[in-house]
Amino acid sequence: MKMIRILLAASLTLAASSAQAQSDHAPDDAQTPKLASLSYVQPASFTPSNIRNNHPLEPLLSWAEQRQQRIREQVRDYTCVLVSRERVRGKLGPRVYIAAKVRHEQIEDGEVKVPFSLYLKFLAPQRYKDREVLYVEGRNDDKLLVRKGGRHLPSLTANLDPTCVLAMAENRYPITEFGILRLVDRLITLGKQETAYGECKVEIDDEFETEKRVCTQIEIQHPVPRDYFQYCLARIYVDNDLQLPIRFESYYWPEADDEDPLLLEEYTYHDLKLNVGLTDEDFDPNHPDYQFAESQ
Repeated sequence: MKMIRILLAASLTLAASSAQAQSDHAPDDAQTPKLASLSYVQPASFTPSNIRNNHPLEPLLSWAEQRQQRIREQVRDYTCVLVSRERVRGKLGPRVYIAAKVRHEQIEDGEVKVPFSLYLKFLAPQRYKDREVLYVEGRNDDKLLVRKGGRHLPSLTANLDPTCVLAMAENRYPITEFGILRLVDRLITLGKQETAYGECKVEIDDEFETEKRVCTQIEIQHPVPRDYFQYCLARIYVDNDLQLPIRFESYYWPEADDEDPLLLEEYTYHDLKLNVGLTDEDFDPNHPDYQFAESQ
């Protein structure tokens, strides 16, 4: 068992998310303001009494909270190809390509009727190719089912705790943080923390094209390094048709003034299809398209 877990140490390059999208089933945005219509004003000075209500992140937080609720209410599931790149323990990893099926938690009368469910298949690079990960919240002792993939012992399959050392070896976040909704959740939490401080600049380009999609690019800058800021620059790309974040990237302060900021994380969602009707079979390890062996 110990050897099997050591062999799985190549681990999962997963995270939460953003990028190119395509879908004929975008959520209803009749009551949701477009980001381009919001006004972002940087107060001339911050004091304890006005910092919260005058912070330039406030309009963005308002939009994000409405979008968070609409995703929960209107996006049952989706499929996509995620391209992610992360810096873990100071080392920037390769771009990782992952085909994903995501089904959101659905609650009725206060009870969970459908648990958060996730299936991932790694497409590239070769060291991860054909790795598979299956997770259904509350099932399998709340563990990941992982097929190793790659060149050596590709069929090796084991159960891993989402936050164990092996599962987190090459990841910034556990698998439970995967997906667009979890990205929005995380950005809201971080944004609320940052409204306690000044030194924040927000810029918006509502006709920014990325991956052949017209997006609203939101750029957040913290010009002065502070212990309470996690990044110096972050960019969120919101698809103008779907009104969903489809790409996110953040950077840390450069080591020298004449150097570029250091990429911390980058997530792009390609070929995003909403509400495709995923079923329990899509999250069953015995699915005919999956290659999980008997777990060790």
